Amino acid sequence: MNRYLVEIRIVPREGLLDPEGKAVQNALRSLEFTGVEDVRVGRLLRLELAGATPEEVRARAEDMCRRLLANPVTEDYEIDLENIS
Repeated sequence: MNRYLVEIRIVPREGLLDPEGKAVQNALRSLEFTGVEDVRVGRLLRLELAGATPEEVRARAEDMCRRLLANPVTEDYEIDLENIS
């Protein structure tokens, strides 16, 4: 059994309102950080998962995202794996 570091990045879908991102963008402007065109605020989750293959671990992470970690209506996610065995 191999161990994997799984990173899951979850962000609001493009085109949907992101009030937290807008608040950060406005705060950056008020601090005179120029050129910030858009800010999207999301979440980063890091999990250590054991599995026989990277494909198995990715499939489990996808299932976790669909069932609990991400809202499929309003959020997108990306999954990265790194073998740490």
